[in-house]
Order: sequence, then C-alpha cells, then structure tokens
Amino acid sequence: QVQLVESGGGLVQAGGSLRLSCAAFPRILNDMRWYRQTPGKQREWVAGVTSGGNSKYADSVKGRFTISRDNAKNTVYLQMNSLNPEDTAVYYCNAREFVLLSQRDYWGQGTQVTVSS
Repeated sequence: QVQLVESGGGLVQAGGSLRLSCAAFPRILNDMRWYRQTPGKQREWVAGVTSGGNSKYADSVKGRFTISRDNAKNTVYLQMNSLNPEDTAVYYCNAREFVLLSQRDYWGQGTQVTVSS
C-alpha cells in the first residue's frame, strides 16, 4: 500500500509558474505519473517518470512542464511553466506497480491549479 500526498497547487496568472510535489509513503514506486482533471472531463495523463529518470509528456504540456523525482525523499515533482488557463484542473499524483501480473494504481487526493487570464 502506498499513500500519496500532493501539495503546491494554487492560483497563478497566465504565463506564471507553479511546482507541484507528491510525497509517497512509505516509499516511492518505479512508475510515477501526474494526471489532471477538469469538471465533466476524463482524467488526463500529463507526465510520467521512472526510477531511472526516463520521462514522458503529453503533447499539450511538452516543453512547458518538467517531471522529476527525488528517490531519497520519496517525492516526485511537476514544474509547470508558461501556464495558461487551459491548464486549470485538479492535478493528481499516481503511482503504479505490477504485482503478480496485476496492475495496482495509487492516487493522491489532488491539488487544485487555477490559471487566470
């Protein structure tokens, strides 16, 4: 069982930056991701990073967002730059593991990011 606690959300003007953090207890997993969701829409994958540091991004955030991790601190980050109103959403941290060929997903409670125009 893994608990995830996000922080760092808030209100920012368009063009601004925010950094989200996700602390994992008792330990960070190999496959860590960020998702986001707006009312009435499906949860959208934003970025992912593995323990080896390999990262991937959704096209909508590529070049603006950076995912990183500090394994010693059991924390994953999402640096968000050049924010625009379309980035407004609740951002969720996700940890995924495979146990006996079955997939387990763990989710944080979410943190609200609001970008004003």
